[in-house]
Amino acid sequence: MIRSAFGFGEALIAVPLLVLFMPLPVAAPLAVLLSITVAAVVVAQDWKHIHLRSAAGLVLATLFGIPLGLLVLTSAHQQLVKAGLGILIALFAIYSLLARDAFHLKREHRPLLLLSGFLAGILGGAFGMNGPPLVVYGSLRKWSPQQFRATLQAYFLPASALGMIGYWSTGLWTPTVTREFLLSVPVMLPAVFVGRAINHRFSGTAFLKYVYWGLLLIGVILFVEAVTHRV
Repeated sequence: MIRSAFGFGEALIAVPLLVLFMPLPVAAPLAVLLSITVAAVVVAQDWKHIHLRSAAGLVLATLFGIPLGLLVLTSAHQQLVKAGLGILIALFAIYSLLARDAFHLKREHRPLLLLSGFLAGILGGAFGMNGPPLVVYGSLRKWSPQQFRATLQAYFLPASALGMIGYWSTGLWTPTVTREFLLSVPVMLPAVFVGRAINHRFSGTAFLKYVYWGLLLIGVILFVEAVTHRV
C-alpha cells in the first residue's frame, strides 16, 4: 500500500517486518519479488502518467552506478558514505519542508536526471536503496502524485528485475522464496488498489510534503545505521 500510494518507501516497512518471521536471505529477495509485482500492476494501471524518457534515462544511468555501488559495499569507507548520504538527504528534505519557494525544474534537466539515476545505482548496489535520488529528482520536477507514482514504478520494474536476476545467479531465489511470494500475493494485490485510491486523493502540495517527510526519515535511518555500524 505504501509503495502504491507514494511510489517508494515500502522497504523501510516491509523488510524489517519480514525479518521478524524469516531469515534475511529469504526476506530480501521476497521484498524484491513483491516490488516487481507492485511495479508491474502500477505500470499497467497508470501507464499514461509515465514520463517514459525520464524513466528510461534513470534506468540507463543506474546500470553505470551499480558497479560503483558494489565497490562501496566492499569498501572500508562504507559507513562514512552512508552517513554522508543520510545527512545530505535529510538536509534536502528539511530545506524543502521549510522553504516557501523551494527550487524546482520547469522542464527535463538531462544532466541532473542522469546524475540521479547514477546515484540511484550506487545506492542500490551498496545498500539496496535506489529510491532517494529518484524521489529528489521527481520532487524537483514537481511531478503530480500520479506522474510520481507511475514514473518511479516504470523505473523500479526493470531495476528490480535486474536485482532478482542477481539473487537467482547467487542461489538466493529458492523454492522457499517463491512459496512465500505466492502466499503474499493475495494480500498484496488489494493493497495496491487501496494505495492507488489514496494516491489519487492527494493534491500536489500535500503529496510533496509527504514525500519530503519520507526522505527525511530515510536520511535519518541511513545516518543512524552508519553511526551504529548496522549493515
